[in-house]
Amino acid sequence: MPPIAGKYQHYKNEDIDDYFIAVGVPYVGRKMMAMSSPLMEITVDGDNITIKNSSLLRTVETKYKIGEEYEEHMPSTTIKSITTLVNDNELVTQSVIPETGDKCGRHYMFTDDECVITLTHEKAKTPGKRYFRRVKS
Repeated sequence: MPPIAGKYQHYKNEDIDDYFIAVGVPYVGRKMMAMSSPLMEITVDGDNITIKNSSLLRTVETKYKIGEEYEEHMPSTTIKSITTLVNDNELVTQSVIPETGDKCGRHYMFTDDECVITLTHEKAKTPGKRYFRRVKS
């Protein structure tokens, strides 16, 4: 199985705009986020995971323990999330937006070469996908 920990460079989006609209990201923010190419760094220490996304726009670091609720701070709100390990190469994050009760999620699929994150929101017509290449040391 490929390791989850590592560095990943974003290289492609698929159907991302519909997801960003459902989440409530304004037009300019959607365009800036869709054009950004963040570096994602993931560290794993037992059941503790840290995901750090760095781009020209901002750097966001999220730390959590597998299976325990945590808060994620977004530009316009704070959401409640729980991330579970599906198997050795898959993580699933399920989130609720407190103000609306809307449910959204992320599915991380890791291979030896990349990580594909599928973004879902109950109001999005299609899931969005972000593709990241594993950065080889």
